[in-house]
Amino acid sequence: MTSDAPRVRLGPFFGYHISSFTFPGVPAERLFGRVIELAQAAEAAGFGLVTVMDHFYQIRGVGSEEEPMLEAYTALSGIAAQTRRVHVGAMVTGVTYRNPALLAKTVTTLDVVSGGRAMLGLGAAWNEDEHLGYGFDFPPLRERMDRLDEALEVCGRLFREERPSFEGRHYRLTRALNRPRPLQPGGPPIMVGGGGEQRTLRIAARHADLTHWFPLGREVLRHKTEVLARYCEEIGRDPTTIQRTMAAPVVLAADEREAALLREQAGPDGRLNAVTPAQAAEALRPYLDDGFTGFTFRNPQLPTIEGIGLAGELLQLIGWDRAATAQRTATE
Repeated sequence: MTSDAPRVRLGPFFGYHISSFTFPGVPAERLFGRVIELAQAAEAAGFGLVTVMDHFYQIRGVGSEEEPMLEAYTALSGIAAQTRRVHVGAMVTGVTYRNPALLAKTVTTLDVVSGGRAMLGLGAAWNEDEHLGYGFDFPPLRERMDRLDEALEVCGRLFREERPSFEGRHYRLTRALNRPRPLQPGGPPIMVGGGGEQRTLRIAARHADLTHWFPLGREVLRHKTEVLARYCEEIGRDPTTIQRTMAAPVVLAADEREAALLREQAGPDGRLNAVTPAQAAEALRPYLDDGFTGFTFRNPQLPTIEGIGLAGELLQLIGWDRAATAQRTATE
């Protein structure tokens, strides 16, 4: 369970999520250079977090399975070495892909490499195709959720304790050693991905510093907030110690003409909310009023440095300046 000690908060932030490594006209030897350009542009625009997917195949909804996909933590170390302020992490690590003690060591190393800017995102994993392809076991969802709960316990202990032991159904530690220690007090912030009300939010109440949800509409998100708060109350945790973040409910366009073109390209079933930065500020205002403090934009929707700059304009319009976005302050 999350410690009562002060925890690092990302503060109000925009996240830049690199979900695609397909860059037309960019050869393989320049692919990662393009990733760095985008990450640095996000940092310059005032983003507080840069993330990559933890997948081995490209996923449906983003591209074809055969498209390029970089291993998450190798890529994150490279991004960390070429940035200075943004937090870096996976959105989100699949619990079935790594032993959680090794994962805690990996994220601790990322924290050291980045100078104290790592984030651990963890979820139950879902892409059966890559499990089959790589030979990973793909247990039923119930077991994956059990593993997620135990893995978060293991990671938390290795972040916080000197020589932790743990005996679970799926994982164990015996006076495990994790040195050097994470640079961030209490360890890197932990994000639990997903809004499942039976298990995921209960697990988030126990372990998460942040949650990340899809833009399902304010009514649905308010309900999930209430469910999360109830689970927190059951274990005596203040629900306001968990930052609620979400995928941005808007796609940014430079002007009305470009916004109309993007909506047209999406088609009648695309439901693409393409807006200018000024319109986006108004669209985000209700979510800000509801207490959301993080919005993630995906690189297919902001594929250029100029597009990332539009998000920088939006940050200023909603009052999250660069200093506030980059801050890492402890909770009370």
